[in-house]
Parts: sequence; C-alpha cells; structure tokens
Amino acid sequence: MGLLRIMLPPKLQLLAVLVFGVAVLFLENQIQKLEESRGKLERAIARHEVREIEQRHTVDGPRQDVTLDEEDDVVIIYNRVPKTASTSFTNIAYDLCAKNKYHVLHINTTKNNPVMSLQDQVRFVKNVTSWKEMKPGFYHGHVSYLDFAKFGVKKKPIYINVIRDPIERLVSYYYFLRFGDDYRPGLRRRKQGDKKTFDECVAAGGSDCAPEKLWLQIPFFCGHSSECWNVGSRWALEQAKYNLINEYFLVGVTEELEDFIMLLEAALPRFFRGATELYRTGKKSHLRKTTEKKLPTKETIAKLQQSEIWKMENEFYEFALEQFQFVRAHAVREKDGELYILAQNFFYEKIYPKSN
Repeated sequence: MGLLRIMLPPKLQLLAVLVFGVAVLFLENQIQKLEESRGKLERAIARHEVREIEQRHTVDGPRQDVTLDEEDDVVIIYNRVPKTASTSFTNIAYDLCAKNKYHVLHINTTKNNPVMSLQDQVRFVKNVTSWKEMKPGFYHGHVSYLDFAKFGVKKKPIYINVIRDPIERLVSYYYFLRFGDDYRPGLRRRKQGDKKTFDECVAAGGSDCAPEKLWLQIPFFCGHSSECWNVGSRWALEQAKYNLINEYFLVGVTEELEDFIMLLEAALPRFFRGATELYRTGKKSHLRKTTEKKLPTKETIAKLQQSEIWKMENEFYEFALEQFQFVRAHAVREKDGELYILAQNFFYEKIYPKSN
C-alpha cells in the first residue's frame, strides 16, 4: 500500500481502495453462497441415503410386522451440547457402528436451533420409535431434551450426554466462532476476522462473552418448555437436575471423557464394545481442537464468576460431576493407577418352588 500511495494520485488511490473493498465483499458473498450450496448438497445426500436404505429394506422384505429382538429394539439419543468434546465422542460411535451392527444418525436442525417446533417434535418421536430399519440406532445432534412420554410412546429412548465446565465451554466456543478448529480448518466461521481475545471481550463488555452466553447446558437438559430458555430461571435449573437424574442413563463430563466411555462400554456393550480401546489408541481421540484458543486470565474468570448465571450453570455442572463420580465409584476399582470395571456383583438364590 505504501508503494501504491507513491505511484498513484489520491483519486486513483481512493478508487483502488474501493475496488479492493468491492472485491473482498464479492469474495465473501461467493464463499457464503458456496457454504449454502454445500449445506443443500449435504441435505440432498442425506435424503438420498435414507431413500436407499428404505428401498433396500423394501426389496429385502418389509419389517413393519416383524418384532425386533429386545437387544435390537434400542435407541440412544445423544443431545450433544456444543463444545463439550461431542465430536470426539460421536466419531467413536461412527467408527464402531459397522462392527457392532447399529445405525448412527445426525439430527441436523435448521441453523442448529435446539428447540423443535411442536409438529417436528411429533415427527421426530414417530421416526425414532417406529423406524425399525434404523434400530438399533444412535441419534446425535444439538437438540434440547424431549420428553417422549408426553407423546404416549410405550418405550422411551436412552438419553446420554456430556457437559463441561461452563467457562471453559464458553471460551472454547468464543474462539471456535472466530478461528474454527482442526477438524474442518478451511471452513469459514461466523466471526472470522475478529481478532479480539476473550479477555478483551469481557473487559469491553462484549455480547459474545456476556454471562448470558453461559446459559446453555441448563436449557439443553431442561427441555422444550419456554421457562427452560428464560436466562437465570431457578425453575429451569431444578428441572435440568431432575431430568439428569431421572431421564438420562448416564451423563459424563468432558474432563473425564475416557471414564464416561469406559462406563458406557461396560453397561451398553451392544453399542460401545471396543470404545475404550478405540478412544485410547485411535487417531480420532481428542479430534476437534479449537484453533488459536487463549486461556482467560484470573481477572476475567473472576469477573464472570460474579454473575448469577455463572453460579447457576456451575451449580448444575458440579451436580452432574458429583453424580458421575458417584456412578463411577460404584462401577470401577483402581489398581496400579488404572481403572478396572467391576464384574457382576450380585447373584440369585433361594429360588422357589424347586424344580423337579
């Protein structure tokens, strides 16, 4: 630009700057169109794959009247919270599905909206419960908890999830929106070009790092009620705790993901047989790492921790962590620094009447 100022008169310099600006805007518009086209192509491919599966099963013979084995009549829903190592965990499910003979399906909602419309809730419940061709099935997506009992289904799916320290999750998401990750490094992100650090954002009172942005894990577990998404709602917090205990099979934490996987393999081997070894040795462990992430200072953390929203989200996180550690303590034993799953620790006796 210095050479340009020397060689060109002021009017031509201004014209060159304008042309450059128009070119940048044009390129950004083209990139946006390409991203939209990619999204449409992905949806078209997904619909095609579904039709192929349905046609294949129709040729093989309809299964609507076939009773599935109890072991196969199982659906797991992983309503994954963003930036909680969900991609790393989901890729294990994808790697194991062919070997363990189950299906994996991504729930792709428009603009990643975690709240479904009432009509989509009905469609989703019907799909999950009656789509026999996809059973056993592992569904995953950024969707808040949905109570299947409200729709009168006889057999509810198994819910699992993973949550993370709320500030660490927000910091990771902040930088993810600006720099992406090593999973799809070429993909343009919504806040790309914004070089402001998380510390600078908090100091300036920016909206992307405001305490309100911490309010995510509670509503994901609370569900589809309007109060769940009322930031700072004590009712939502208590409902999220209730659902975690009563509606979720197991909830792990990002910081102890390997132990979460180990427990799932022990309890649900139909899906997760081989998952622990794959996580420890596979190339996809810790797959998605946010680029350019800078840890916040103690001052930034202290400022966020003053908010009531952080206190509630952290209360929920600590509640989930305590429950997970309780489950783990009763399922494993430590020996020489390694955790081992306990063998069956109950048996039946005094069985009457005696058989002849």
